[in-house]
Amino acid sequence: MYNTVNQLKEYLINYNIKPSTIRLKILEYLLNNPIHPTADDIYKSLLDQIPTISKTSVYNTMDLFADKGVVKVISLDGKVARYDINTCLHGHFKCRVCERVFDFPFSSKIPTPKELNGFVINEIDINFYGVCQNCKKIKEGRFSHR
Repeated sequence: MYNTVNQLKEYLINYNIKPSTIRLKILEYLLNNPIHPTADDIYKSLLDQIPTISKTSVYNTMDLFADKGVVKVISLDGKVARYDINTCLHGHFKCRVCERVFDFPFSSKIPTPKELNGFVINEIDINFYGVCQNCKKIKEGRFSHR
């Protein structure tokens, strides 16, 4: 996808963000790991590559990325903020067992409830919660052996 430093720099410049080493590494991580990470996940993943990185620099970068539209902040279950590099309209499914978050597409032609006539809708969040296929299989496997 974005393999070179110049491509990453161009990506940030398109969002009016001045490229820095930390910003480039965080962007590269997000593009290569679209797993809805938390700021702590990003920090821990980059610590070996950038020993001087601080949690504050990661949080500040993620705030900047969110303000500029590079990422969307998602907070499922009202818990810790996660960052989604996919800013196109889509929904999320959070597994209550493994805590993974999965993307799924949906149509932008969602009917607006009549109670919202006259309102201006700026954003739509559709989130589902339950047990993912993998956790379901593991659970079924455990119970079937008894």
